[in-house]
Amino acid sequence: MLRFFLVFTWIAVISFVFYPIALVASLLPWTKRTVPHLLARFWAKTILWVSGIKVKIIGLENIDLKRPYVFAANHQSQYDIFTLMAYLPVQFKWMAKQSLFYIPLVGWGMKACGYIPVKRESPKEAYKALLKAMKKIKEGYSIIVFPEGTRSLDGRIRPFKGGGMLLALRTGVPIVPVTIIGTRHILPKGGKRIKKGEVTIVIDKPIEVKGFTEKDKQKLAEKIRQIVLKNYKLHGGSVNGG
Repeated sequence: MLRFFLVFTWIAVISFVFYPIALVASLLPWTKRTVPHLLARFWAKTILWVSGIKVKIIGLENIDLKRPYVFAANHQSQYDIFTLMAYLPVQFKWMAKQSLFYIPLVGWGMKACGYIPVKRESPKEAYKALLKAMKKIKEGYSIIVFPEGTRSLDGRIRPFKGGGMLLALRTGVPIVPVTIIGTRHILPKGGKRIKKGEVTIVIDKPIEVKGFTEKDKQKLAEKIRQIVLKNYKLHGGSVNGG
């Protein structure tokens, strides 16, 4: 419980320091593309350090760090965000539920960095978010999505939804299956204790969407999920939970 208090106090402090810098950087043409993202990476790394988390990333050689992708990852903890932000060395934007943007400092920082809020209960607003994400891809950014839609309660990797697949299908960029192992042990959904630990991120080979249509989005989602499941089991995760 002490670590939980320490970590969230640190998040408040570091967010208070970085938010105005990220906001100013996001408004200047010569800094808005790189500086907010670099600040966010450093922000995430400090949170992992304070939390006592070590991260190993496998498979970076599978991707071209200079081209855009849709990264599709499993989701088991808030620490999924910190680990990907800190250790995935590409320019990307998140698609995240709108409520996160209302969190003081953290949410404001997300907005300053150009992340994309998604109001899931409104199809109209969700479609607007999709259009914004497509625009970001055309500008050269990658997009990270969590196709399960929310964090897993029991550790099982839930069915993947097709929204993120639709984003790739409409822009023609490949989808990269991303497997995150170990974050649920650190802080499960609803948990109030943060444990030290190790996290493994597995980057698999990009899946080209050529040959798929929008009608195939669920088929494509299941294809990505099966790769994530394979890597979760291969690198020490328990697919059946825990």
